[in-house]
Amino acid sequence: MTHIDLNSDLGESFGPWAMGDDVSMISIVTSANIACGFHAGDPAGILSVLKVAAKHGVSVGAHIGYRDLVGFGRRNMDPSSTELVGDTIYQIGALQSLAKAAGTRVRYVKPHGALYNTIACDARQAADVIEGIKAVDPSLVLMALSGAPIVEQARAAGLKVVCEAFADRAYNADGSLVSRRLVGSVIHDPQAIAERMLRLVLKGRITAIDGTEINLEAQSICVHGDTSAAVAIARALREALAANRIDLKSFVDATHD
Repeated sequence: MTHIDLNSDLGESFGPWAMGDDVSMISIVTSANIACGFHAGDPAGILSVLKVAAKHGVSVGAHIGYRDLVGFGRRNMDPSSTELVGDTIYQIGALQSLAKAAGTRVRYVKPHGALYNTIACDARQAADVIEGIKAVDPSLVLMALSGAPIVEQARAAGLKVVCEAFADRAYNADGSLVSRRLVGSVIHDPQAIAERMLRLVLKGRITAIDGTEINLEAQSICVHGDTSAAVAIARALREALAANRIDLKSFVDATHD
């Protein structure tokens, strides 16, 4: 039986400002990328989400980002290597402590937003994030954009890498994500998303925004938790995969935390 991981970006609420339906998403996905306070999230809210993840046996990852609360971590930045290594270590460490208090632990790292897109191809910033991860725990898995140069760079540095595809994002012909500034960059139709991801899992192919057919390696599929249709998309995707005998499980064993 074919299997795949479903992940979502969670813990992004800040004080009284709610972002997404974390509880519902955790009941659907198999891995949770939890904000670490730099692009979103506050300690009390993050701890609450971690407790729900622990209760459901969902794997936890550190969703590290640029120090950019106002821009939700989606603005390009150019921190020095000293800053980026330190910021990576700091964020993972903060989430590790909160996870321990919640009865779970951090198993992987998934960079967020602009940091994710930058390190996909920027070897210097990628090396800084890799160095930070290895300084904390070399056994942590890095989740990265399928087909991006960082995949081989991180593997060459000794990290295990899981490649992911995005259920609700449009792709360019080169395998990069279409900029959120462009019309059509985010897909909202749950059924269309389920069909394209089912094809990806079974055939390893996806249709780019210009109609080009591209091959993608993916061990995990991301459904963003901050869109209005997030829960409906995740449910439709999970149901479509299950109906086609595709097992949903995390790429790490969350049951032994």
